Amino acid sequence: MPELPEVERAAGIARAAVVGRTITSVRVLHPAQRRGLPARAARSLIGDRVEAVVRRGKAQRFRLASGRELRVHFRMTGDWVLLGSGEVPPRAVRAIIALDDGTRLALHDPRALSVISLGMPEPDEGIGPEATDPALTPARLSAALAGRRIAIKQALLDQAIVAGIGNIYASEALWRARIDPRLPANRLEAPQLRRLVSAIRATMRIAMARHARYYGRDAGEGRFAVYDREGQRCRRCGANVRRIVQAGRSTYFCLRCQGAAC
Repeated sequence: MPELPEVERAAGIARAAVVGRTITSVRVLHPAQRRGLPARAARSLIGDRVEAVVRRGKAQRFRLASGRELRVHFRMTGDWVLLGSGEVPPRAVRAIIALDDGTRLALHDPRALSVISLGMPEPDEGIGPEATDPALTPARLSAALAGRRIAIKQALLDQAIVAGIGNIYASEALWRARIDPRLPANRLEAPQLRRLVSAIRATMRIAMARHARYYGRDAGEGRFAVYDREGQRCRRCGANVRRIVQAGRSTYFCLRCQGAAC
């Protein structure tokens, strides 16, 4: 699933292409996306101007001159691509936004799980601080984890605790912080919390600097420290990376570096 760095990369593509432009057409090509953006709503976008594209956690919001927002969540495999003049859309394109300068921004999603919807702006209720936000402090993280008996890896996937972290970067940040992903979230001590906040920021900073997609050719060999590296050597200590399943999701970690759960 695209996480904060990948969604920010994609939002940058959209921002450069559509901000200040007027929408001339919106084609929704797959029934799954029509559930969120039916034909009538898509037609109502014609003539509206895009004033900003903002990202919050893993979601994007296209702020429009009409006061409405076009909200996009990539879910598992969504991404933006730009289509050239006369270019036939790839088979996995699910929606196309055309602008008054001829630009066409296309939602590419092989699994067709992305969600597009149109509405008035909504408050960010139930969403925690961004993984890159200075407001994410050890004290704030400690308060958010208080009473959480679930494993810290699972807790980090809760967007109400930290916005923008998913399965990949939760494993990466915990490895960087030398914290066992199985440790109950409410048992982290002050030094661990400080290391974790620092590790989250470092992990995101490195990922955002790569400007990479989360899958395919742009993923790059050796991109991750532990994620998807089961049986390979830990980049820090040389022990084998392990894989376990937590709440139906794969977790990768180094038992030697990250210690025992209890």
